[in-house]
Amino acid sequence: MLTVGEVHTSLLQHSTALAQDQSAEVLSLVEGEAVLTSRRPSLYAVSPDVRTGVDCWLPSAKNRQLRAVGAVVTRAVITGGRIVQASSIIQVVAGERRRPWSHYLANPGVLETVGKLDVDDLTNGFLHGNAADVLNLDAITGRVLDSVQMSDLLDRRPPLRAARTRLRWTARVHEQPGENATADVAVDSPTLRTVRLTVSPQDVPAAVAGLCEDLALHDWLLTMLSALVEAAVTRAGSTQEHIERLRPVLEHLLHLWLPGARVDPRLRPIWDQLEQVPGFSRQWQSSVNWIRDQITVGNMAILRDLAGRAAVSQPCGHTTMGEPLSTAGSRRGGRGAQTPHG
Repeated sequence: MLTVGEVHTSLLQHSTALAQDQSAEVLSLVEGEAVLTSRRPSLYAVSPDVRTGVDCWLPSAKNRQLRAVGAVVTRAVITGGRIVQASSIIQVVAGERRRPWSHYLANPGVLETVGKLDVDDLTNGFLHGNAADVLNLDAITGRVLDSVQMSDLLDRRPPLRAARTRLRWTARVHEQPGENATADVAVDSPTLRTVRLTVSPQDVPAAVAGLCEDLALHDWLLTMLSALVEAAVTRAGSTQEHIERLRPVLEHLLHLWLPGARVDPRLRPIWDQLEQVPGFSRQWQSSVNWIRDQITVGNMAILRDLAGRAAVSQPCGHTTMGEPLSTAGSRRGGRGAQTPHG
């Protein structure tokens, strides 16, 4: 058996953070099924499962042809009213023959092969293959995320621009019981990450799916922040332009950095490994500190400029102390005063 999945992460296309009831309405993707919500450690809402039936070839690094049938399970998640994700998962198991559709619909999230399953070949083919005529979780996951972003409740005026990222993962079960969970994370492109996991049987599918969603969310935050910092460093522009480009991160997204907060305790050691190498939180904090410093320096420059303009525009004059001007006849009874004759 091999469990595979894909997570797409993006900024919600709305000008403000959604309230919890608004998130629940946006995520009502399946009529008659409830949206799950929680408020700790941050606002969090999960859609009901969207099921997509597939009857297709499986990815293969060796170009083998192995057919599989089943129903992919996809859900959408909104975190903090700001970040939206779509997450697909499927467990591929060995089967012997094609069964009626009722059998597959009764087992959502399971894909049965019609022939012998080669786990190594499927792992490599799924993570790095690009064939067009095989199982395509990218399309299935992207379609669910698009349906959320097209909600009539969203005004499509996000406070900043950020690219959508994808995290593609596979999870195998330990051959020996009691071994520690491991993860091998690779950056395949600016917007694609691949993860190979080895976990215990009780961690699939729910716990490992939650881990990958949490990893994808924080990878997106770090990728977005790094892109903004790079743009601020390399692009010409005024101090005010740089400040306006960087400020939304602190206002809207900074509080959502909570790595491992929703991860099953059994899999939290994987986050501990990633905090050591490559050091996600160190990179995040370093970039956040740089942005804060830039905003502080920029604000000081603006204040100095305003003070300089105010000094230039301040009127400066000279006051002469002397006898006020008077007209003839204005002095009465004084020496040399002319007395009118009648």
